Amino acid sequence: MSKIEEAKKKASETAVEDWLQLSVAFDGADEVDESLTLIKGGGGCLLQEKIVASSAANFIVLVDERKCSKKLGTQWTKGLPIEVVPMAVKPVQIRIKEVLGGDPLLRPAGTKMGPQLTDNGNFLLDWHFDPQANYDWRKVEDTLLHMPGVVETGLFIGMTRKVYVGNLDGSTRVLGE
Repeated sequence: MSKIEEAKKKASETAVEDWLQLSVAFDGADEVDESLTLIKGGGGCLLQEKIVASSAANFIVLVDERKCSKKLGTQWTKGLPIEVVPMAVKPVQIRIKEVLGGDPLLRPAGTKMGPQLTDNGNFLLDWHFDPQANYDWRKVEDTLLHMPGVVETGLFIGMTRKVYVGNLDGSTRVLGE
């Protein structure tokens, strides 16, 4: 086994609880609004990404300017990812429609039959919400997380204080402190 393979194996066997705390974590986002609220999880790994982000003293986000918006849902139009245990998909879809409106769709797998699985073996709903509505994202997240079967949401609220933005002209800017 090469040194690289050994390092990969060791990293995959290391749990977050083994890291006392990360000093910094970097990641991208699907969308970031003016208050630095993020939508993440377009790739389906939102729970693990949230665990890493919350374990870091500094969570820094890197995006290009196409991911920045005044309000969530205007740039990222594929819906808010919500990780759900498989047996709760239908009840959660019904509850979201009743309580929040919009359209929570089961995300299909891209290259195989059936729904996309998260790294934890759960399903993903993509909640298509009205981007013109004025949501209190903390209340939305609290509402979703209190629905039986919801594991996590792709809302990252108050988790970053700094977002580095790469502009299409090659310049950069920093949002936040």
